[in-house]
Amino acid sequence: MENQTVQHLKIGSIKTDPGQPRKTFSEQGLKELAESISEFGVLQPITVRKTGKTFTIVMGERRYRACKLLDLKTIPCMVRELEKDAILEIQIIENLQRKDVEPVEEAEAIAMLKTKFSPEEIATRIGRNKIFVYGRIKLSELIEGFKHYVRSKEMTLSLAIGVASFPAEEQQMILEGMGGDFKERYVQNAINQQAFDLAKAPFALDDKNLVPKAGACTLCPFNSANQGSLFGDGKQICTKSSCYATKKTKNLLNLIETVKKDGRLLIPKINKYALDSQDNQLFLSILGENGLEIHLMGDMDILNEPVMPTEQSVRDEHHWRELTDDEVKEELEEQMECYSEEVETYTNAPENGFNKGILIDPKTCNWEEVYLRHKEIAKIETSAVPIEKKKMDDCTPTEKIQKMNDREIRKKQIENNKQFEEVVRMVRESEYHNSKKTLTTDEMVAFCLVLFENHIGWHNQEEFFKGFLGKSGKKDAAGVVEEFRKNFKKEVFHKLIRFVMAREVHFGELNHKNNNVNSSVYTAIRPFLTKEFETIESDFEQKRIKREKRLNERIAALEKENEMLKSA
Repeated sequence: MENQTVQHLKIGSIKTDPGQPRKTFSEQGLKELAESISEFGVLQPITVRKTGKTFTIVMGERRYRACKLLDLKTIPCMVRELEKDAILEIQIIENLQRKDVEPVEEAEAIAMLKTKFSPEEIATRIGRNKIFVYGRIKLSELIEGFKHYVRSKEMTLSLAIGVASFPAEEQQMILEGMGGDFKERYVQNAINQQAFDLAKAPFALDDKNLVPKAGACTLCPFNSANQGSLFGDGKQICTKSSCYATKKTKNLLNLIETVKKDGRLLIPKINKYALDSQDNQLFLSILGENGLEIHLMGDMDILNEPVMPTEQSVRDEHHWRELTDDEVKEELEEQMECYSEEVETYTNAPENGFNKGILIDPKTCNWEEVYLRHKEIAKIETSAVPIEKKKMDDCTPTEKIQKMNDREIRKKQIENNKQFEEVVRMVRESEYHNSKKTLTTDEMVAFCLVLFENHIGWHNQEEFFKGFLGKSGKKDAAGVVEEFRKNFKKEVFHKLIRFVMAREVHFGELNHKNNNVNSSVYTAIRPFLTKEFETIESDFEQKRIKREKRLNERIAALEKENEMLKSA
């Protein structure tokens, strides 16, 4: 049985616990507590444990600090014998029950308890609900660069928890993208762009074999449903964009193989007017590289499976005006007649030259089964000669106009090519590169596009720089550049340089000790990831020490053997 008698111990014999989870103490709060103790005394004894000839505080460090401010010689104490695990648990729970606890410190403390208790048990012990506990557990995973903004209250807790839902490497990308100052809107946009609603995923969430290393989304820690419903009850949001993109691509490749095997057509939801969009071009290239014949929606007659109308669907369709019950009934009857005709057409589709195929959204990769048929194209007389192969004298006036316009377009292209080549050659031979002036915005824009187009592959563009050029699908090159320039920020320039720099190093026989590029990159990046660098360096240093020790032992043995041979 522990002795629960209050003892007045000398303050000099008491020390603080370096393992105490609480690290911050308000100076003003300590002064106010000292004033209270000066007037009324210590109303509640502190709790300590015996450690050799001294005592270590378990609970009551604020009271202890306030007494030291008053230069008191003793303080009332309860001496208890406690196991190390129990001490930490008591300290954490006591601190979490305070009202003024700092959120990041609170999150780190709850994360410590998570190793021993479930979130529900923690909630019960500290008198909070489980949503609060799940949120703090997630907040504990926020990288150090963002914790600073939480402590300074520049960053709201809800936004911080949103960022903490992403893997550390993606958090770091968001942090670097901000530049030097905190930008709330930038962070929120980054979250929106990198979070995916799994209810709209084109693949089965419980499929653990789609990408075996990733496993099923239903069990993934980056599924918000497994993080305490941080995005709303029951809502499943993926916060690991690289994994989502990999699964989406793998699912698409599986679908392509299936339609090839079945001999069906796969038609992307792309019209001719959107054909030049970069995203659409990339999607079409994937289809082509995997052996599919390319068709657009405009090339096909498409029959979707009819959906039976209901009273609710009628009301939803006419939500902009209030329909009476009779009006709804009348509209529903008309729609049912159309529905019956659509069902008949859909049922008889195979007899009218339609075949089953797939219609797919290139952005989301969601697809549906439809009936497809090539549109009838008017046959051109075999004797007809293409305009470009006709001589000018053989053309009609209309054809001559077209031929002249085509020639002028081609001449402008050739002229522009020559002009550009001449300008660049002149620049290369000039003193432009010796200019000591700071880079202009236009120069930084140009360098960004040089890096983006020439040094970053398609997959990295999709994974790390999605939306980099904005909504530029319908613009020509000059329009794309102008829009990019208009929205340009220096942090984009910095992000690109850092991204390319980390990928333009040399592996193999070259390393940071024998190659200028590798050495400079190693030195430049080290301050950003000091702890990670030190961990890796330490691991390799230990290996070297062990290896050199074995080597020295072998050399010493051989030298000894050599001495023995000499003296023999």
